[in-house]
Amino acid sequence: MIKNYFKIAWRNIWKNKVFSTINIIGLAVGMAAFMLIMLFVSYEKSFDNFQTRNIYRLNEVQTVGTAGATQKVALSMFPMGQTLKNEFPEIKNYTRIHWMQKYQMTYNDKRLFLPQLFFVDSTFFKIFDFKVLRGDINTALLKPHSVMLTEETAKKLFGNTDPMGKTINHFGDDTSTFSVTGILANVPKNSQLQFDGLASFSTVYKPWMLNNWGGNWLNTYLDIAPNANIAAMEKKFPDYLKRHLGKDGPKFMKLFVLPLKDVHANSADIGLDYINYQKFDRKSTNLFAIIALIVLIIACVNFINLSTARSAERAKEVGIRKSIGAYRFQLAVQFLGETVLISFLALVLAVVLVELALPYINNLSQRDITLPLFSSPGFILTIFGGTVLIGLISGIYPAIYLSSFQAAKVLKGSVQVGKNKSSLRNVLVVTQFASAVFLMIATIFVLKQLNYMQTQDPGYNRDQIVNIPMDGVTFKKYQLLKSELSGNTLVSGVTASQDVLGSHLDQTGVNFKPANGPQQQFGTTLLVVDNNYLDLYHIKIDAGQNFSKEKTKNGREYIINEALADELLKSNPKLTKASLIGSSFGFDSLGTIAGIAKNFNFNSLQYKVEPMFLFSQNQWGFRDVSVKINGGDTKAALAFIKSTWDSIYPDYPFEYQFLDDHFNEVYKADNQVSQILGILAVLTILISCLGLFGLASYSAEKRVKEIGVRKVLGASVQNIVLLLARNFMILVLLGNLIAWPLAWWAMHKWLQGYAYRIDVQWWVFIASGAGAILIAFATVSFQSIKAAIANPVKSLRSE
Repeated sequence: MIKNYFKIAWRNIWKNKVFSTINIIGLAVGMAAFMLIMLFVSYEKSFDNFQTRNIYRLNEVQTVGTAGATQKVALSMFPMGQTLKNEFPEIKNYTRIHWMQKYQMTYNDKRLFLPQLFFVDSTFFKIFDFKVLRGDINTALLKPHSVMLTEETAKKLFGNTDPMGKTINHFGDDTSTFSVTGILANVPKNSQLQFDGLASFSTVYKPWMLNNWGGNWLNTYLDIAPNANIAAMEKKFPDYLKRHLGKDGPKFMKLFVLPLKDVHANSADIGLDYINYQKFDRKSTNLFAIIALIVLIIACVNFINLSTARSAERAKEVGIRKSIGAYRFQLAVQFLGETVLISFLALVLAVVLVELALPYINNLSQRDITLPLFSSPGFILTIFGGTVLIGLISGIYPAIYLSSFQAAKVLKGSVQVGKNKSSLRNVLVVTQFASAVFLMIATIFVLKQLNYMQTQDPGYNRDQIVNIPMDGVTFKKYQLLKSELSGNTLVSGVTASQDVLGSHLDQTGVNFKPANGPQQQFGTTLLVVDNNYLDLYHIKIDAGQNFSKEKTKNGREYIINEALADELLKSNPKLTKASLIGSSFGFDSLGTIAGIAKNFNFNSLQYKVEPMFLFSQNQWGFRDVSVKINGGDTKAALAFIKSTWDSIYPDYPFEYQFLDDHFNEVYKADNQVSQILGILAVLTILISCLGLFGLASYSAEKRVKEIGVRKVLGASVQNIVLLLARNFMILVLLGNLIAWPLAWWAMHKWLQGYAYRIDVQWWVFIASGAGAILIAFATVSFQSIKAAIANPVKSLRSE
């Protein structure tokens, strides 16, 4: 019997090639989109799942300025780990991580720059479950100058030589030697912590660090007892801060902990999060999953629509089968068998589409997502069961409806099947296009907001600026590099800073003493720069003057922005900003405010301009060189910069990045969201139009004699096209009217998350609606014109 069911199902699919093709393609596209997004969601949710302990990361909420503006940061202080363990019984253990990028290691004549080296406590493996291939996890990081390398790093540095016990050298401002005490398996890609080696923290430990309350320069991870009350523990943090930072400590800082498995996807609002690999907001992930489900549902709706629309063709079949003894249940099973077979045919096509699309998705998302078709039995069972479920969901209503026909009435022709189901089909078509228009509007607004942030004047010039990273060694010859580069016409300026604009800048505390008032303390943002920094970036001075070129002024002058000036004047609002010039300000009593700069967006435009100051202090060192090149010959300018760098630093590779490219990375997550939304919107329109095409084909087929009569009576092709398309266009218009208010509400709420944002413009709604109507009209018109130009003699021959 089952064999007979599938034989009949295959015959019906083959007999109705057009409708079967529409159903299979529609379901395949929906299934492929859903599979791709769920593979992405699954990959995101897999981050740090291999860690078995109850790990939390310690985070700070820093208060900036007297107005109480706060920012969350992932950093913490060196003494916190040990003191928290001592004072909180809930905390079983801790480890600290201090990261170093491009860390140079040398073995004999082989030199390697490790992209990321972590200095960690000896308790690291009592917290984390990274796989150790060789070495004792209890003692490998106990002694100073111990290092454990990943398998890949060891291979690069030692080749086929056994690395255990070998001595490697680090040459720099902190020149030291290391003994290899262990080999680690390569770090999984779905780990937020990505490193090439682990070195013992005792190597860089200094006694002053134990009392370094105020310096935030590392990450602290805690192993907390599984039954601990986290909320109750966090309530004790203010008293802890009072004990170690003084009674005003909680005014300027709060502490909170975040589960390790939430750090990757639930820390979008936490800054200075330097070692959170491929950080991605969980809200976006959940949004993708919801939209992918909508796309799949729309594909299922297509099947329901077309199946119920074609019910008249199956009515006589049902009547005959029932008259010779078939039960309703048997007919329902047969119809469900057809939908399940169509689902499996769609699955085959969907898998092909997924394999073709994965390289693009990986390139877009910078992930390494694979389709575990043959490597994961669980995945195979999931898609197998999901395909059966999709077939059943898509076919349950048509099966129940078709099997309900009464044999006597159908065979007599006294029942008009399908007529009373047009309302349901109309509702489903409206829902499809409402979803499609909603996604089109959302995509346009996301793209416009992204373009606004990328093109809005940030308050400085970032065109043709090349950023070159420096470290403690290369900085020592910065002045020579600056002099050599500045002497060429290909370069129009060279300056340096400790951080790159567009990154989260460091925070610090400073003293301020107004002319007639007591000294005050402020927490604010800091950027250490060379004295020509404002000139190169064209940052405007609102009051006062730029940094002096005199060496005696180095480290004595501060330039604050307008936002900080407003903070400093809160207690004296009648005074002008210019009155602050010359006021005592800074880290000691010798510092003064030399100028007030116009506000500029030193971070993403998602955030408002916070109070900050620039400080020219060459002795503190710089981590980034900014070279402004003349745009006439970029290739020659880069070649000149590289040759100059190589001549000054022959042992250090030349690396650079255009500032514009850096800002593209700042907005990478927003760009990924906009592109994926756009893809899903296109797929939604495509699937909706496939269904509309099928319904239009069926409508034209069932009204062929009516069209013939109308043509004989003088109706033009245009009249017939409008007749057939009118009802569909009304449904698409209703879909627009439903989508517009929903989209307005959603976009208005979404844009509130940006300090600098576009307006919700009415023309986007009209344009999206008009686009959907035109696409739908073109889809329907194809079949309508085909029916309208047909020879009426053929359709009326039997009359």
